[in-house]
Amino acid sequence: MKVGLSTSVIQRGKTGVAQYVFALLRALLPHTGRHEFSLFVFEEDLPLFAFARDHMRLIPVAEKFRPAVKNVLWHQLQLPALARKLGLDVLHVPSYRRMVWRAPCPLVATIHDLAPFHVSGKYDWKRMLYGRVVVKRLARRQDAIMAVSKNTARDLQTFFGLGRERVTVVWNGLDHARFQPGNAAAAKAQAAQRWQLDRPFFLYVSRLEHPGKNHVRLIEAFARFKAATKSEWLLALGGSDWHGAEAVHAAAKASPVAADIRFLGFVDDATLPDLYRASDVFVYPSLFEGFGFPPVEAMASGCPVISSARGSLREVVADAAEIVEPEDVADIAGALTRLATEPARRERLVAAGSVNAQRFRWDRCALETLDVYERARQHPRTP
Repeated sequence: MKVGLSTSVIQRGKTGVAQYVFALLRALLPHTGRHEFSLFVFEEDLPLFAFARDHMRLIPVAEKFRPAVKNVLWHQLQLPALARKLGLDVLHVPSYRRMVWRAPCPLVATIHDLAPFHVSGKYDWKRMLYGRVVVKRLARRQDAIMAVSKNTARDLQTFFGLGRERVTVVWNGLDHARFQPGNAAAAKAQAAQRWQLDRPFFLYVSRLEHPGKNHVRLIEAFARFKAATKSEWLLALGGSDWHGAEAVHAAAKASPVAADIRFLGFVDDATLPDLYRASDVFVYPSLFEGFGFPPVEAMASGCPVISSARGSLREVVADAAEIVEPEDVADIAGALTRLATEPARRERLVAAGSVNAQRFRWDRCALETLDVYERARQHPRTP
């Protein structure tokens, strides 16, 4: 089977979708003896795919097509022609943002979430309109859609009117070789040297996006926690600036505990596991997630987790996290206090998190993805 996969949605490797693409492709490498994979990659992103170079075909895409509008047009006008030229059996776009209207082969898409329907102001009005209106029509043109959670699958039925036969739930996996308990003392020493995290700290890893990722309420809750407990704990925020990041920085600067808030910037793949091991509590108060990689990565690394239950998060973290209502600052502050002051509670969550993380495996995700490709190829959608 000849499969084409567009990688233009990875945002230079700094998003959750990027982690999905990289991990899925690595899990598909053992299957390259039976299937041929062609990856469409921006020229400047080619080094990020060095791991696949010897087993998958890398087809460079000119950098002039990176801007959003030009990229959409490239997908609609040039990608179908490339699919025809390569004789592809299936074309996979791993994000709703670039789904293709028409191609000479069956179309498969991965939809991670329908956040524009849940979080007001998540994007600017143009992207919100695209996500609510254009994507709905594009989704109906796909031969098969993979939803990364049951919650996203339900949203596709509710908001797009897609029948269950068109949508397959394929959970994301977890790289258990990377995310596992390790030398916490060495990790803490590294965090202290690199980021001045020399005291116990709460960690939140997410792009700095407002309002969707809910940093501002977390910062307020952290200030309440500090006022109530007189604790020496720190708050570490890892992630690149994104839409609305200025509101997050402003909230931190205005906080009475600004001196105890650290902005770590983008945390690379090599550093992330040790950052989880170094942290004392991981907190994830997001307003909505289609899946949510960081909480299960933290669990697998031996870190207790506080999490929202919005979107798919309840499905993903199950009963292995301290659940908070993300729009209730007092509730978040209470959870921070409980986890900071009750070692036994932290230990229970570490044990539960370790068990929960085992549910997610990339090798299984790869096999289920190949099955979706095959079904789309054999039973294309009736126009």
